[in-house]
Amino acid sequence: MIEPRYLSRLPHFVAVVETRTFTRAAERLGVTKAVVSQHIATLEEELGTALLVRTTRRVEPTEAGRVLYARAAEILRLAQDSFAEVTEATHRPQGTLRIAAPNDYGTIMVVPAVTEFLRRYPACRADLHFNDRRMDLLDGELDASIRVGWLVDSSLKARRLGSFNQVLVASPRLRDAVDKVSAPQDLRTLPFVANTALPDPTSWLFSRPDGSKMVFQAEPSLSIDTTQAVHAALLRGAGISVLPDFSVEADLVAGRLMRVLPDWALPTGGIYAVFPSARFRPARVTQFIDILIENINQSR
Repeated sequence: MIEPRYLSRLPHFVAVVETRTFTRAAERLGVTKAVVSQHIATLEEELGTALLVRTTRRVEPTEAGRVLYARAAEILRLAQDSFAEVTEATHRPQGTLRIAAPNDYGTIMVVPAVTEFLRRYPACRADLHFNDRRMDLLDGELDASIRVGWLVDSSLKARRLGSFNQVLVASPRLRDAVDKVSAPQDLRTLPFVANTALPDPTSWLFSRPDGSKMVFQAEPSLSIDTTQAVHAALLRGAGISVLPDFSVEADLVAGRLMRVLPDWALPTGGIYAVFPSARFRPARVTQFIDILIENINQSR
């Protein structure tokens, strides 16, 4: 039988490994840094081995620490799932909903969904993190991440929520130059604004209904690392670029932007909710995702 004193120290050890610092581990657990340090020191003394290597910037597990973490994290997840299942079976969604999303999609779609979620479940709170760079779900700080584009191989679980089209657009200020463009190779005559938040911001595959395909390799005149800033630059006439349809639809209708090469299409992307690998998902997360899907379907 595992001695209770070992079990009481595991949450502190797991929190340090996942956050890589004693300070963040203490914040997650709601205790002082000294309490966390004491639990780790006592655990190492009881087991007779070093579990963590401390540096000036972060903490890393030793080989023994990695072995213990793999088992301890699973034990704690099972315990948390068991308690959560009982709690959620008899209660409405509760706690703080922590969601990450890209800046543009977060502003346009996630904020309205979260607002509706909080209206339906006023006992809950929400903490949103918008960043065009992907945020780490493995540190335990997030319930889910909304990702737009194409998923790479991952140990995380994902649910497809919808899709979007990529659109090549420009300001009407560039109409004279755009009117002279009839194929992707002609785009070299136009200034290109690259979105460096994308994995490959300069290579674009165009296709037509007849099956013909062509790759355009851009040479950017301007590079920006957020989609919203690229959008703003295009509205000012900085050049052409590719943006998701949900971020430019209103501009196209209002005439603030125009499509370039409308007879050519770019690959369709997916919209996903990505979750940590824990088997149990709190009701606040499932209810929020349902509301987000409702909004996605209504916007079509």
